[in-house]
Amino acid sequence: MRKEAVYKIFSNIPTLHAKRITLRPMHSIDAEDMYDYAKREDVTKFLLWSPHPSVSYTRDYLRYIEGRYALGDFYDWAIIDLESRRMIGTCGFTKINTDHDSGEIGYVLHPDFWGKGYAVEAASCVMDFGFETLGLHRIEARFMKGNAASLRVMEKLGMSFEGYHVDEIFVKGEYKTVGVCALVK
Repeated sequence: MRKEAVYKIFSNIPTLHAKRITLRPMHSIDAEDMYDYAKREDVTKFLLWSPHPSVSYTRDYLRYIEGRYALGDFYDWAIIDLESRRMIGTCGFTKINTDHDSGEIGYVLHPDFWGKGYAVEAASCVMDFGFETLGLHRIEARFMKGNAASLRVMEKLGMSFEGYHVDEIFVKGEYKTVGVCALVK
């Protein structure tokens, strides 16, 4: 798929549905829900970003994301729990490589929903969208060494562990080893 076609799709990012969740665009009105998990050290321990310092910071971030959606160059959805109607996390593509029909997914979830299959449900929707709508051939996910929960999500998605990249990234003042898992259509 051509880059322009991807931008067109994501400039009007579709809503995706699963059994317990809906994936929809993020909005500034989600600030309180996002801040509830984004402020936490346990949530951001294995992520590239640090805890959000305030709900106004989160609201500003979401306004920035709304602008990125308009351009079609942001590929992440809000995860909405159908029972509570709360935003409980995000899931989407961190990268899409149109030259090679590949993508990388990522996800973050409120700890109240850890270990209950929500990350697998959300990522499965995103992967189906990637294979079926975007025509991707390969989808990968990456995790910092030590994040066993994220590796379990990837395994439950049917991804194969491909190995570690030793000290691949410098984040939060130290080098981190990153594992890669992937699934080919």
